Amino acid sequence: MDYRETLQAAWRRMERLTKPPRSLGHLEEVAVRLAAIQGRLKPELGPGAVVVAAADHGVVAEGASAYPQEVTYQMVLNFLRGGAAINQLAQVADCRVYVLDVGVKGDLPQHPGLLKRKVRPGTGNLAREAAMTLEEAEKALLAGQEAARIAIAQGATLLAAGDMGIGNTTAASALTASGGRPKRAAVRALAAVVLPMPISPA
Repeated sequence: MDYRETLQAAWRRMERLTKPPRSLGHLEEVAVRLAAIQGRLKPELGPGAVVVAAADHGVVAEGASAYPQEVTYQMVLNFLRGGAAINQLAQVADCRVYVLDVGVKGDLPQHPGLLKRKVRPGTGNLAREAAMTLEEAEKALLAGQEAARIAIAQGATLLAAGDMGIGNTTAASALTASGGRPKRAAVRALAAVVLPMPISPA
């Protein structure tokens, strides 16, 4: 069965279970979608994986963050040592943490949890130039796809994605703003760097 067929069959199975209809709320939706993703009516939950994509952002040069750019490198080392909050959460949830280096400034040490796929050592300053070329962006996306495949090949049945990079909020805000009407918080974060004066989002 394909995804849609499995989804429909999983809903039919869910409705036959001995319980009031939709009594488990959102949990039922999660279970049914997981069944469709795995292509089986009874989904299996095994070990999971968290892939943290790490890169530096050139827009930090504009004062976009309260922290210096070097913190990106330091935090990645902390992830690899198992000392960050995500490591503790992942351990409780039986998840392995992978760090995907797509643009951290500096050479990171070899580590079994580190996937080195550096596209470039930090992006351009988006306030003054293109942060990345289209080719670089495609390479970064493909690196994420490869990281997911590696995690699955090593036994992950669930994947979570995260990111690390000083200045990442500004970069994310710029992406949000370019894709449509941005949320209030995104506008403020972007305006603080790109615009010469604060604005009040409508």
